[in-house]
Amino acid sequence: MIKKEVEKILQYVQKPARYAGGELNSVVKNVQDISLRYAFCFPDTYEIGMSHLGMKIIYGLVNEREDAWCERVFAPDSDMEEQMRKNNVPLFALESGDYIKDFDIIGFTLQYELSYTNVLNMLDLAGVPLLSKDRTSLTPIVCCGGPCACNPEPVADFFDIVFLGDGEESTNQVLDLLKVCKEKGLSKQEFLNRAKDIQGVYVPSFYVDEYNEDGTLKSLTPKNGAPEKVKKAVVSDLDKCYYPKSFVVPFINIVHDRAVEEIFRGCIRGCRFCQAGFIYRPIREKSVETINNQSKALIASTGYDEISLCSLSTSDHSCVNEMLSSLIDWTVKDKINLSLPSLRVDNFSDELVEKLNMVRKSGLTFAPEAGTQRLRDVINKNVTEEEVVRTCTKAFDNGWTTVKLYFMMGLPTETMEDIEGIANLGMQIIHAFYKNPNRQKGTGVQVNISCASFIPKPFTPFQWESEDNMESLKAKQKHLLESIPTKKIKVSFHETPTSLIEGVLARGDRRLNAVILDAYKNGCTFDSWDDRFNFDGWMNAFEKNNIDPHFYTQRQRDFSELLPWDHLDYGVSRKFLEKENLKAHENKTTPHCRIKCSGCGANRLNGGNCDARG
Repeated sequence: MIKKEVEKILQYVQKPARYAGGELNSVVKNVQDISLRYAFCFPDTYEIGMSHLGMKIIYGLVNEREDAWCERVFAPDSDMEEQMRKNNVPLFALESGDYIKDFDIIGFTLQYELSYTNVLNMLDLAGVPLLSKDRTSLTPIVCCGGPCACNPEPVADFFDIVFLGDGEESTNQVLDLLKVCKEKGLSKQEFLNRAKDIQGVYVPSFYVDEYNEDGTLKSLTPKNGAPEKVKKAVVSDLDKCYYPKSFVVPFINIVHDRAVEEIFRGCIRGCRFCQAGFIYRPIREKSVETINNQSKALIASTGYDEISLCSLSTSDHSCVNEMLSSLIDWTVKDKINLSLPSLRVDNFSDELVEKLNMVRKSGLTFAPEAGTQRLRDVINKNVTEEEVVRTCTKAFDNGWTTVKLYFMMGLPTETMEDIEGIANLGMQIIHAFYKNPNRQKGTGVQVNISCASFIPKPFTPFQWESEDNMESLKAKQKHLLESIPTKKIKVSFHETPTSLIEGVLARGDRRLNAVILDAYKNGCTFDSWDDRFNFDGWMNAFEKNNIDPHFYTQRQRDFSELLPWDHLDYGVSRKFLEKENLKAHENKTTPHCRIKCSGCGANRLNGGNCDARG
């Protein structure tokens, strides 16, 4: 239901469908019939947020309850924000058109650090006080979850509660508790006192920070009976866990406009730079039957002609060939395109190629991550140059002509020789194409190289490492371009100034709350968009708060240092991460979980179970 004041301003914005609601499968309820209203907020535009699987899961999960209504909220683009502020229209939810300041829960998903100022802008647009301490009534409870919630300290002052880990069970537990508190007329403080006892729920205001003279964290002390270590929530059985039978189908194109089936959580690989690979452990797989049934239900309810399999490494599902066979049986017949992102070069088997040949060909994407074997061993990639070339050759044999390769720049111990290795690997693949007698005649090859800047993240073996500075990264980018002798290789880079801010926020502490607030007041929003990024606004905010951003990025940390996220338990033990860090500096690899269990400890939070072990 669009309110009249909203309808009036939609004629002045570029994409009114972003704000209109009413899409297929969106859920509309009668406000009189429900006890709880949940605004699920994605702090970026509609096209990006509507592609996010987590939102689809929580939206369906909450709306299955008869007593609750979950609605979607996205960050309005600048044209819409201008109209809203000019006409005094507060931030509203798409399904009802109601203003979210009157909702019971306002929840944000934190998918990337550079969305933090958008969170503040959305709260401000909603007319909700930005700081948790200034929101004294029971509702709205402002919360967050998602991957960045594994170090919520830089935004701790803004949120009442933080969801750690899987949200399927803890969300319902929090909603049940809030309903009881509302019915009994309890205060926000009483709600928080009870919420702290739910596994996977962290109450930032129940912890007090102190710092050493050198600026490092001295202590983070719990109060009000809060636990010293807050455990993340873990869903044990993905076959029994909630998964939506339908998705909201947008009226306009979104980034990933297709059905998505999650096939497993976690990763067996242990790449030392990859936060997701550690924070989503232990491995939990869906059965082939569940994957098949859920995929069919989504296609039937949405009308999509494409389904994408979602995981950190699709080809690592233990029954990948059986799974693909069962999906191909009906997707080919029904002309449904099957998309398999996140393929590994070391298990790109003939059988897998045969299966892929039955679905529509798009470009293949692989991630060698580093240009030399030495550096791939440092990051524990466990992939050789021969495997990359052999896999690409196999793809060329079967008609592919475009390959995309992901690399990182600024990895620990990296040299210019490693940078040249990226160009050399690209050339090896081009040579493999032209040497291949089975290649399609009259066709050329395209190798697209994408280089992201490495940013050390919490809960990884590299969480103690320093981050490469902007000057060094620019020199490496220049050297790579100079090392490439052909136009058949195209290179794209990540912007280096945004990497600095992302690096600060990733491993920051509570002193950054004031910086983020001031950056927002300086006009910083949509920081992940290169054309909107306001570097000066951020640097002024650091200066005003007497904080050197390089303290968080260009400093090697000692194992003895207390890290801002050490009070949060994501399962993987600190001792394991330390051991992996030492092995990295010795250029030693660790075999993946199915070859040998390395005792990371993540299964501890799942009753000792991990699907990688058997």
